[in-house]
Amino acid sequence: MDYRENSLRNLAAARGYQFTTGDEMGLHAKLRDFRLTAQGGSRTITNVLRKQHGLLEHDVALFDYSYYDYGTRHTSRQTVLFLESQQLGLPVLRLQPETILHKLGELLGMHDIDFVRFPKFSGQYRLTGDDEDYIRHHFTEDVLNYFTLNKGWSLEGIGYYLILYKRGVLLPPEQLDPLYRRGMDIYRLFSSSTV
Repeated sequence: MDYRENSLRNLAAARGYQFTTGDEMGLHAKLRDFRLTAQGGSRTITNVLRKQHGLLEHDVALFDYSYYDYGTRHTSRQTVLFLESQQLGLPVLRLQPETILHKLGELLGMHDIDFVRFPKFSGQYRLTGDDEDYIRHHFTEDVLNYFTLNKGWSLEGIGYYLILYKRGVLLPPEQLDPLYRRGMDIYRLFSSSTV
């Protein structure tokens, strides 16, 4: 057992998570339509911490996700939060920090969804998806303010599923509880936008 696995086991025991070393909850199948999991090869899910809330009708998993990036010839690793809830009903959407390549793409006609009243958000993030009107409905003022203040996150949503991560960042064990709380904050923001 390596140091990280042992630390995460201890965290799970102390904080009431279920812990498994691999993908025993079928995450690969649930994540197959997400952009993150469509990249590279040798995709693995390890060190899964899970909390189920039957009364609140959501299931959350925090896990280490890695894949081999053929372009860079390196393995990319990140900590991912996965949330499943029938309270979500999200459109297909992808939010990621905007890079210089995205800005160049806009000059070449690649479109993303911007919010005139929230120029800081639009400058920090690239937001794309299949149904712009529906996405705009879910990105309420509260959601836009949240991501403007909390920079650097990538978020993907499809139906009842949502994932949150910082690309290429494997969070230390002591940051997993804060990630869980962040996921719950975002869940509440998106749940309230579906009513």
